[in-house]
Amino acid sequence: MLCETPISDFGAPDLQIPDAIIGVDEAGRGPLAGPVVAAAVVLCNPCPIGLADSKRLSSKKREKLDIEIRQSCAWAVGVIEPAEIDAINILQATLEAMTRAVARLSDALPCPVSEVIIDGNMTPEGRRQSWQWPARAIIGGDDSEPAISAASIVAKEWRDRLMRQAAQDYPQYGWQSNKGYGTREHMEALRVHGPTPLHRHSFAPVAQANLL
Repeated sequence: MLCETPISDFGAPDLQIPDAIIGVDEAGRGPLAGPVVAAAVVLCNPCPIGLADSKRLSSKKREKLDIEIRQSCAWAVGVIEPAEIDAINILQATLEAMTRAVARLSDALPCPVSEVIIDGNMTPEGRRQSWQWPARAIIGGDDSEPAISAASIVAKEWRDRLMRQAAQDYPQYGWQSNKGYGTREHMEALRVHGPTPLHRHSFAPVAQANLL
């Protein structure tokens, strides 16, 4: 694994519920470097206040909510590294990250999973062989469904931490701020220094840099 994932990548307190609805979202489909990360969350009761789409939250608020979610709710993450993204494409990698996150959380829960709700217009059901849970896609779910909002926060914060770690090994690309997206700074560094093992070599700008 190229990005160093923290040792504990799930938490499952003893939720007093007869069955579980899992919210799922991902972070990192668009960047040129780094993993794609999916998070799965079952909300606690009461759930953290102020849940919303992670993109609409300030970094300070998002970090605070991430800690609250991981301390009090049941959650898990799935991380797919760049080499696997290149091997199976970013769509399948995203669906696989979701599948791994839900599988890890489902195994840790003391109750059955009644439904998995996923942000967007597609689920892994019928697209990843190991997917085995009822699933429903909700467009805009990261802003309308609290469990998906929580998953979007955990996924983004988890990936951001991984990219800050990676930036220590490859400081010239500015990943601590651009998180692997194709900013002007990142593109210039890619042109000057070429791709790293953490770049997605199947993505066009990286593939083109390989030819220089």
